Amino acid sequence: MIIKEYRVVLPISVEEYHVGQLYSTAQASKRETGGGQGVEVLVNEPYEENGMKGQYTHKIFHMTSNVPRIVSMLAPEGSLDLHEKAWNAYPYCRTITTYPFMDKDNVFIKVDTLHKPDMGEEENVHGLDATEWENAEVVHIDIASKVSKGDYKPDDDPAIFRSEKTGRGPLGPDWKKVESDSSGPRMCAYKLVTVQFKWWGLQSKVENWLHGKLKRLITLFNRLLFCWIDKWIDLSMDEIRCMEEDTQKQLDEMMREKGEYSGMVLE
Repeated sequence: MIIKEYRVVLPISVEEYHVGQLYSTAQASKRETGGGQGVEVLVNEPYEENGMKGQYTHKIFHMTSNVPRIVSMLAPEGSLDLHEKAWNAYPYCRTITTYPFMDKDNVFIKVDTLHKPDMGEEENVHGLDATEWENAEVVHIDIASKVSKGDYKPDDDPAIFRSEKTGRGPLGPDWKKVESDSSGPRMCAYKLVTVQFKWWGLQSKVENWLHGKLKRLITLFNRLLFCWIDKWIDLSMDEIRCMEEDTQKQLDEMMREKGEYSGMVLE
């Protein structure tokens, strides 16, 4: 088991990020769906449990082309779809991803996210015990830093993007220090990611591979979210829910269409 806490700071308020996160998740899902692969939404409904209220979703990520080759060789044919269950009681969210053909207690990815109005300087916001926290690695993600050539798109680059509606951006090399000294909006998504892949001979290799994949996806998703700010900043939560219903219908149709799948799912 490998536990890492990814900290993503943005020049956005916690309240704004809620809308931006939902909008970007829907749009990114449409980007990555087609030809029988991509995102399938089974459930998207309100929930109330243990005093918490929020939105519950159950999705299937059809992504056979996006797993380690050695795992795909060992797994039964057609069994590598990922099931993600999410409880979004914003500003706290939890997602648990499992492979149905594997024991869910031995193979899973759990992400606990807490969104706070700070610059990512608070320690152990998830309240781990001393031993767990000592063994957890903290990873700071800068959305304005360079990404690989294959992932780079000028329209999705916070280092050159400027929002017409909010005036935010571009994010220069010292943007975090500038934001820390300013009175503008800021927030940090503290994402505590637990990866377990208990499979003899493969555990360490696959767990490290998955963390590398997750870091990339978290980075790319939040770069998109910031660069799409003019598209979602004026949306209400009612408009977001209507958009999600429409997106679910589109995803169902796109799953049935022939096409190519890029092998990247953002979340």
